[in-house]
Amino acid sequence: MAGFASLTLATEVALGLKNGDPDAQAEAYRLLAPSVLGMAQRILGDRGLAEEVVQDTFVTMIERGATLEDVHAAVGWIRQTAVNHCLMRLRSPWTQRRVPELPVEAADPREDGPRNEGLRDLERALSRLGPETRMVLWLHDVEGYTHQEIGGLFGRTESYSKSQLARGYGKLLEQTVEPEALTTGNRKHDGYARTTDIGPACLS
Repeated sequence: MAGFASLTLATEVALGLKNGDPDAQAEAYRLLAPSVLGMAQRILGDRGLAEEVVQDTFVTMIERGATLEDVHAAVGWIRQTAVNHCLMRLRSPWTQRRVPELPVEAADPREDGPRNEGLRDLERALSRLGPETRMVLWLHDVEGYTHQEIGGLFGRTESYSKSQLARGYGKLLEQTVEPEALTTGNRKHDGYARTTDIGPACLS
């Protein structure tokens, strides 16, 4: 499952999205849906809700493709659309009543054992964070959002983002997960490679 940082859309595909071309829409879905699903599942902690986010994200892409101003920013536009749909679900009273629980995905037999175990530990650790804290941590440390951008998403300030991130780090340090699992997972897991480590250094 590729991460957003490693994906691009060909210019002709992005232009096709803007022009409502069904072939371009299908190609964008093929390339980006796995990354939307992976991000949404880790933010929301629920496979069913994540699948809803995928559906709604690409419906929005089809309905509003003509509003895409910069075809070179198509991937970022689709990612932001997915983030907005995640945030809508986090704010839903029904979602807030659910106990977040991130599933531990099956190990890839092509990977070595220690790395797979580290990724499982990372998933378990994230599953114990509150939904908003988990979203802030994921957007900042994995997707590369700034504190100002995250604060704006929640209608809050940069300080809110920083405090949530610090809270998340504190809870992660309370877990039995080994520190190497956090750094290994963040550098390699699913192709996301926005920072080198998860830790207090990212509070800047």
